Amino acid sequence: MDIRDLLLKNVMIMDLKGTSKEAVIDEMVAKYHEEGIVTDENEYRQDILKREAESTTGIGEGIAMPHAKDSAVTRATVLFAKSDQGVDFNALDGQPVHLFFMIAAPEGANNEHLAALAALSSLLINPKLVADLKQAKTPDDVLALFGKAQAEKEAKDKAEEAKEKAQEEQEKADKQAEFKAEKRQERPFIVAVTACPTGIAHTYMAEAALKETAEKLGVDIKVETNGSEGIKHKLTDSDINRAAGVIVAADKKVAMDRFNGKKLLNRPVIDGIKKPEELIEETLQGKGQVFHAAGTDNSDAASEEASGGTLWNRIYKDLMNGVSNMLPFVVGGGIIMAISFILEQWLGKTSMWFTFTNNLGTFAFSFLVPVLAAYIAESIGDRPALMPGFVGGYMATVATASVVKAQNPAGFLGGLVAGFAAGWMIVGLKKLLSKMPHSLDGMRTILLYPVIGLAIMGLLMFFIINPIFAAINGALISFLEGMGTGNAILIGVILAAMMSIDMGGPFNKAAYTFAIGVYQASGFKDGRWMAAVMIGGMIPPLAIAVASTFFPKKFTLQERNAGLSNYALGLTFITEGAIPFAA
Repeated sequence: MDIRDLLLKNVMIMDLKGTSKEAVIDEMVAKYHEEGIVTDENEYRQDILKREAESTTGIGEGIAMPHAKDSAVTRATVLFAKSDQGVDFNALDGQPVHLFFMIAAPEGANNEHLAALAALSSLLINPKLVADLKQAKTPDDVLALFGKAQAEKEAKDKAEEAKEKAQEEQEKADKQAEFKAEKRQERPFIVAVTACPTGIAHTYMAEAALKETAEKLGVDIKVETNGSEGIKHKLTDSDINRAAGVIVAADKKVAMDRFNGKKLLNRPVIDGIKKPEELIEETLQGKGQVFHAAGTDNSDAASEEASGGTLWNRIYKDLMNGVSNMLPFVVGGGIIMAISFILEQWLGKTSMWFTFTNNLGTFAFSFLVPVLAAYIAESIGDRPALMPGFVGGYMATVATASVVKAQNPAGFLGGLVAGFAAGWMIVGLKKLLSKMPHSLDGMRTILLYPVIGLAIMGLLMFFIINPIFAAINGALISFLEGMGTGNAILIGVILAAMMSIDMGGPFNKAAYTFAIGVYQASGFKDGRWMAAVMIGGMIPPLAIAVASTFFPKKFTLQERNAGLSNYALGLTFITEGAIPFAA
């Protein structure tokens, strides 16, 4: 995001008159109102002050970023203001604030609001930009400085792409007879794949750690990332063929068949962050297992070799494949439903727009359990398991899909079990039908797997899984509803601690999955546990940010700059920003 798209010259204040926190806020809000960015000056001021009452937005180093989302805002805008004398803004480092960035976002414009915070934070970690902004005289100077900083950042990002392109061109040029002899004298070359369930932080931290360590060890490496933005730096057949080995540092399913015949290490993504040297050295020493793609000889053994080790690792990876595919439904449905509650307050329950947005959010939430079950099953049994898993997950949400009369469905827990049951059922079915003639392979895929798989899954759900987990789900709901305040606080503390303790690891994901399950089981009404896990997840990055601000001598310059970014990461519930400080 180019921050200059939100910085408007006509709403900049190059010489703030106010000398107190309240005065400069009033002055900036008045400017917004004067330029038509805010239609209700008082309403927007109250939201700004409400946010400041929660915690100061004076983040230190002479910078403050007051912000609010409000219905009175007509368009997303960042107001730049400068005070030569400095203002006591209750900043975290106790120093006067000289540079102000007041962010105004329309109600519901979550992406623009977070993107503005992230874009500003990533640029303002540059101390030279901050110093130059303090000396800026005109709005044109401000835009020019941000343009220069943005260009430098983009140039740095493109440098990596240019390096890869140059490497590919070198490969094409070097096709002479002595290539194989020369190749032995080159630096060792390996490839890696990184992936985590959310694809936000761990994926890219593992990539950075592997690249940095490989450079220190004199090894060339190409890392493919499977993140929230899709696959980047995709490994080509040429990359894989010439690699001495393969590292897969992933907590969710990634494409594996392309590595057929290569020695491969399959580890959790956290090992890519904390043990990159160990992974690279073991790969160069040939300690990886030879991977055999599904459908080839020894493919059963390959599945064991590539599983990442223990049964728990396989279960965790399958579960995270379901969770990562479920997350878009949680985020999209949750935000749309939150908007519907706002519309209900404005327009009333009978409003068409309230009904539309509320139903839309509910529709998205109705797919949580089916999608979770489907992609757990798909991770275990590949595509043939997707449909039985989806149907099993859907049956888990229907109270009448059981041989026993139940008042509530099997819910999230039932769907979880349905996903694993569908996956392993298809694995068993594949082995059972593996002796069929190859001429009937198409019949197995198109007819036998869907029909037999659906029939078995339906029987399992109707007669076994739903009756058992409907009772468990009902007992869980009754227990939570009847829980006293003290016990509720204790569980909330435990969940929050689990979110903080390993910052995106198994405990973190277990707490988040439990909270989502309870939220779904309550008919999306009991949000207490979701609130607890969100608070717990925000604590590590915010704690790092505060520590690096108040005790700068304890941190290097690079760590202090990263600590500043953790304000934005913490406020947006991205726990993984604290990992580099704990690694």
